[in-house]
Amino acid sequence: MAVPFLKTFPRRRRVFGVVLLFSFIWALLPVENFNPPRTVLLGITKTLAGKSSSDVLEFVDPLIGTVNGGHVFPGATLPYGMAKPVADTNNYGEAAAGFVSDDSLIVGFSQLHDSGTGGALSMGNFPLFAHPGCPEDDFKQCRYVSSDRAIPRINNSATARPGYFAIRLNNSVQAEMTATAHTSLFRFTFPPEAEVPYAYPASGNEDTPQMVPNSPLILMDLIDLMSSRSGGDIKVNMATGRMEGGGAFRPSFGHGSYQAYFCVDFQGAEIRRTGTFLRANATDGAQALGSTYGTTRLSQGSAGTWVQFAQAPQNQILARVGVSFISDSQACRNAEQEIGGFDFERVVAAAETAWRDKLSVIKADHTGLDVDLLKTFWSGVYRTMLSPQNYTGENPLWTSDEPYYDSFYCIWDSFRAQHPLLTILDPETQTDMVRALIDIYKFEGKLPDCRMSFSKGYTQGGSNADVVLADALIKNLTRGIDWALAYEAVAGSRAGTL
Repeated sequence: MAVPFLKTFPRRRRVFGVVLLFSFIWALLPVENFNPPRTVLLGITKTLAGKSSSDVLEFVDPLIGTVNGGHVFPGATLPYGMAKPVADTNNYGEAAAGFVSDDSLIVGFSQLHDSGTGGALSMGNFPLFAHPGCPEDDFKQCRYVSSDRAIPRINNSATARPGYFAIRLNNSVQAEMTATAHTSLFRFTFPPEAEVPYAYPASGNEDTPQMVPNSPLILMDLIDLMSSRSGGDIKVNMATGRMEGGGAFRPSFGHGSYQAYFCVDFQGAEIRRTGTFLRANATDGAQALGSTYGTTRLSQGSAGTWVQFAQAPQNQILARVGVSFISDSQACRNAEQEIGGFDFERVVAAAETAWRDKLSVIKADHTGLDVDLLKTFWSGVYRTMLSPQNYTGENPLWTSDEPYYDSFYCIWDSFRAQHPLLTILDPETQTDMVRALIDIYKFEGKLPDCRMSFSKGYTQGGSNADVVLADALIKNLTRGIDWALAYEAVAGSRAGTL
């Protein structure tokens, strides 16, 4: 039976009338703390409002390119951010950016990464690793060496979006991570039961795992993906659980070395005991390692500190990891200034806002377009803003008021599309990159063709930074750029100073 009101009024007026009717009903509802009809109407309104405007972050898939040689970074980061936490795998032929979307094992969650490299394994410094407990509640029976602690992931459990990465492991642990400019924030979730299964591939008991007391042990390893560390120091505070340390590492695609440092704080559970480990040997008798603390110089391989907690009352332990290329004390300051508390959701929301702001310069009509096409487009734009990375204030090589960017992998590739695109999408940041390139010339005597981890990279096809500078000049990027010095750098390069 037709309703006269709906039949006689034009469609636009019918819709308007329905909206007015809902508004009238809404106004008549009492305002209590709990009102199911009002709650339902509020939910419907929010859903409709959400569908009216597309959030482009929904179309960014950081996992695209994490197999078959893509070497892209899918973890949590800000635009051009220095802190880049993600799960690292033991597929070392593919893991140049840490994570690989295959069935390789997870060896830890490190803080620094590059993206899209074609050289050797890159960075992957300072991995955390979380055990849900140790066999017989004996910390010495937990696994510390990178190869020994490697654990399968739960299939298809990796989740990635701008500013967030999560994965579930076969040891009952879920790891989530987000980031600010120089700080990673992790949220480890453990089972609520008093006993949890403990099984590792090398133990041969993965089909019938033994049960262990729920007493999480979280370790920090000084290792990097390339196992390139030389020397280094690390310590843990028995009362607070704070870990600090650092070491010297090799770049992945060039010559030289660089120093990196970290500072970790925990929240969420009572500390039971702390200690150190050197390869497979753990002790609670020593709380520091390295020549600075009177022990022998650390050789390559796994070495670090650990904290064992009582069962977490809310089943979660948070770990805040500040990083620096200056000192461990600066790493601590970075963490305290950027993440004063341990509000995981707030940090995720701030990261999402930063990415929305960066991508908002593009106004795209999505009408009638395939979702896969939209994911390809927005994921590609997102990737242009992962590297080079903003290391301003973290350059240990010279003192300068100029911006400093690193991880130029490599300008003979990026001059073709990425940098010309950024002059349009993000001219402020591209201007800072140009100033950084000129400043590198000022202090090192040449424009880099490729540069990473404060080290000279290899050269291919001449001086491609010339093209980046010329493109910026033609597009009228001027803020703070010393074009006379830029010309000197280009002329010197052409004259053969490289």
